[in-house]
Amino acid sequence: MAKQDYYELLGVAKGASADEIKKAYRKMAMQYHPDRNQGDKEAEHKFKEISEAYEVLKDEQKRAAYDRFGHGAFEGGRGGPGGFGGGGAGGGFGGFDFGGGGFADIFDEMFGEFMGGRRGGGGAASGRGQDLRYNMEIGLEEAFKGTQANVRVPTSVQCDGCNGSGAAAGTQPITCPTCQGHGKIRAQQGFFTIERTCPGCHGQGRVIKDACKTCGGAGRLRKEKTLQVNIPAGVEDGTRIRLAGEGEAGLRGAPPGDLYIFLAIAPHPIFQRDGANIHCRVPIPMTTAALGGTVEVPTIEGSRTKVTVPPGTQSGHQFRIKGKGMSVLRSQQRGDMYIQAVVETPVNLTKKQQELLREFDKAGKEGSHPQSEGFFAKVKELWEDLKD
Repeated sequence: MAKQDYYELLGVAKGASADEIKKAYRKMAMQYHPDRNQGDKEAEHKFKEISEAYEVLKDEQKRAAYDRFGHGAFEGGRGGPGGFGGGGAGGGFGGFDFGGGGFADIFDEMFGEFMGGRRGGGGAASGRGQDLRYNMEIGLEEAFKGTQANVRVPTSVQCDGCNGSGAAAGTQPITCPTCQGHGKIRAQQGFFTIERTCPGCHGQGRVIKDACKTCGGAGRLRKEKTLQVNIPAGVEDGTRIRLAGEGEAGLRGAPPGDLYIFLAIAPHPIFQRDGANIHCRVPIPMTTAALGGTVEVPTIEGSRTKVTVPPGTQSGHQFRIKGKGMSVLRSQQRGDMYIQAVVETPVNLTKKQQELLREFDKAGKEGSHPQSEGFFAKVKELWEDLKD
């Protein structure tokens, strides 16, 4: 039976570009691939034909020979059964070697996910236990000092009845008869050999003949366990602590997962944190702000410290106390503490106090209220400009 023209097989014109040929081949390969047409001999034959056509037309030298001599370019004295230029069958299809990267790359790109994973990314399922996440909220003082906390985590733990093997007491798992302990099986799909995870042992390589009555052969049980977590000083909101091997137990003796503790710092009623620094708004009596004096302020470690307030202190003025801020993670250093003055206006004055304040106001001199005087001076200038 005469071979069909390669261009007609791929549905492209004789002058088609390399990209057009590649695009046409990929489309038809997806349609006729044996894995998508299992048991369909016609589809398998069609797939071989278009693969043969593409292998010739994608190569400039082979395509030139085909355009000149047709199918005869690859028969007899024009290169022998190994294809144009020799080389033998070499494990390729139709006399063509697919090991050079062209077809293999396209196959991997098109069917990598369909065949059960990317190249190099397969392998038997390990049965490793799942990682767990635990959200924990701590106070700012705990973040400053560091602390130890107990957490109760619902998880899967290794079965004591079988020590995690899943087999009944006095027995052991046996080699899987389906895969002979490899955890994988191979199946022929057309002219491809496909490797898949063994369905008999799910990639473990062993099967349970007599299952443990306690865990039903899983090798693990659902249980709540209590763990102690060491929280170092200086942790910040969103810090993640990993407890290796404290996640779910693995399936039938496989390695356990990890436990991740995610920390959240609760809002503090007095302090506001900014990295390693701490900010605190402190009300200061009007008389202290005007005349000067001292105020006592709390610190994050639970003590008190005195701050000297100079005469004429205004609201918003900040005082820096060096080294009284938060601990720095994995360091002996500490941040600073910033005190923001909030000058407090007195309320509920007695008549005597009101009289004294009126006398104070009458006795005032120019320059004693620089901010208000500057502000109203600017307002006056603005009004005069508007009049002009």
